[in-house]
Amino acid sequence: MKFDSNLDDFDALGEEHIGTSEDTPMRNDAFKLSNEEKIDIIKDDVRHIMETLGLDLTDDSLSGTPNRVAKMFVKEIFGGLDPSKKPSASTFDNKYKYGEMLVEKNITVYSTCEHHLLPIVGRAHIAYISNGTVVGLSKMNRIVDYFAKRPQVQERLTIQVVRELQDVLNTKDVACVIDAKHLCVNSRGIRDIESSTVTSEFGGKFKDMATRREFLDYIKLDTKF
Repeated sequence: MKFDSNLDDFDALGEEHIGTSEDTPMRNDAFKLSNEEKIDIIKDDVRHIMETLGLDLTDDSLSGTPNRVAKMFVKEIFGGLDPSKKPSASTFDNKYKYGEMLVEKNITVYSTCEHHLLPIVGRAHIAYISNGTVVGLSKMNRIVDYFAKRPQVQERLTIQVVRELQDVLNTKDVACVIDAKHLCVNSRGIRDIESSTVTSEFGGKFKDMATRREFLDYIKLDTKF
């Protein structure tokens, strides 16, 4: 079956923002090239795109764009594809015996839609109930940032954050809610600038409606300083 014969199907999948797996789709040779080699290749590809669009790359404002975009792709917005950048999340004994829910809310999310390579911008809210260990607060922010820095669908990002914290904390009692705007919806296609997308993943005790309700009530709190 040829790819061209399925273009309508692929377009429809992208427009509906449907993901195909819980894991980010990666080739086995994803890390065969160094970052610098990837930047060199992407730089040429971006230059070709810009020239195809009719842009004059001899202009001072545009001449450095291919290199800037290539470096941004590899070292910044898609840096979460590199497993060496995965944050180390050390855990500590819960010596103070805190047994209630811990919530980290309003974590900034900057990601990229894998269907149109346009930004996803929003907030993540995470909670867990300790089973004897705790994790540093900033590590939860870093875990969100790591999985966000790759081509994503929001559902997968939500699941990946929960799975990672479950592994780190050795507990199923983890929850995550993400509320985000997708520029592939806001700036193109339907161009609805008001809508946002909410996804959630509840594990362990958070599947209980009372516990889930408590978490959702916490993230409604208006924190001001």
